[in-house]
Amino acid sequence: MPLISVVIPLYNKEPHIKRAIDSILTQKIQDFEIIIVDDGSTDKSAEVVKGFTDPRIRLIQQENMGVSAARNRGIKEAKADLIAFLDADDNWTPIFLETVLRLTEKLPEAGIYATAYDFLKNGRLKAAKYCAVPPVPWEGFLPSYFLSDATGDHPVCSSAVCIPKKIFFEIGMFKVGVRYGEDVDLWGRIALKHPIAFSREIGAIYHNDTVNRACKLESKIEEHPFVKSARDAIDKGDVQKEIYDDLMECIAKYQLHSAKRNIISGNRELAKCNLKNCKTKLFRWNKIFWYFFAYMPHTVSYNMLIFLIKIKNSVHQS
Repeated sequence: MPLISVVIPLYNKEPHIKRAIDSILTQKIQDFEIIIVDDGSTDKSAEVVKGFTDPRIRLIQQENMGVSAARNRGIKEAKADLIAFLDADDNWTPIFLETVLRLTEKLPEAGIYATAYDFLKNGRLKAAKYCAVPPVPWEGFLPSYFLSDATGDHPVCSSAVCIPKKIFFEIGMFKVGVRYGEDVDLWGRIALKHPIAFSREIGAIYHNDTVNRACKLESKIEEHPFVKSARDAIDKGDVQKEIYDDLMECIAKYQLHSAKRNIISGNRELAKCNLKNCKTKLFRWNKIFWYFFAYMPHTVSYNMLIFLIKIKNSVHQS
């Protein structure tokens, strides 16, 4: 049995899948299997995978059912007790598996083992911004997963994460039929029950400029999936008192994000609903800002927001 199973969901990533596989094959730790679930690709992604002769690589082909179904199929097929994930358009650094395995030895009670990651866009590498996380060099249990998620980039990335297989039997798998936030929803559901182990070592590169990214958003967002999961946990009394405030701010972050997307797409009444249900102290000015745009005529608000987004992007690229 391999030490670790690596699951890659694949859909129309012909230009990128070789890079992802190569980054696994060059890991310092070599005791693994690679399960690639081709979710009905219409390009030559599967042919690229078939070009590899390494016996540790398994290609599973299925009809298109979405990234959650692909990941869940990989979990079910996995032989190892530890399952790592890598998106087909991202890549690992050579020390990813070494780092997460070290975390499993040091912190065996964790529900997730994650590493830091960098963004790559337009050929430029940029570090993710973490909040409420001790500075480099550090690894251990996140002091507050929900505060980190609320105030910075996601501390857990779908291409820099490893989860014990037993956790899926306890918490459940990725929600099928959810086209946005299905990964963040799972990390949050696990974090409600278990501590999250994290290393500041850069274990993965997240490519922001690749084709057909699974995280592209639909224009209309009723509610982020984790908002519902968190509310259900609160209603059932399953949320520990010490994490309640941080959890509420994390919920607020996703409500504000949904409101933003709905305002841009012209769904102002839905945006107002997102904002009405948003209870926050940290983001009260953000809430006021989006309320302002929610009550403006769509054409005016859209043009103003696009202008502000362009300014923000130009500042980040400078």
